[in-house]
Amino acid sequence: MATPLADLLFWLATVGIAIAQLMILRSTRRGMGQRPRGAAWALEWSYALIPALALVAVLALTWRTMHPSVIRFEAPPSAVRRAT
Repeated sequence: MATPLADLLFWLATVGIAIAQLMILRSTRRGMGQRPRGAAWALEWSYALIPALALVAVLALTWRTMHPSVIRFEAPPSAVRRAT
């Protein structure tokens, strides 16, 4: 179970990562604004977007590990009533 300090650190790291990734995407867009689109354009965007998606996956898995009871996909078995 996560402590309040662990939750605070998680959210501070999440905000820091989100700001940094947004700045990377902004820089990529600005730098590519002067060149025509082509194969290099798609490759450069993939180098900027793939790490962003990987970070989202890592943050989701970290949250799930910290709070295992929050996300559950199991349904308890329902009671079966017998007709009498």
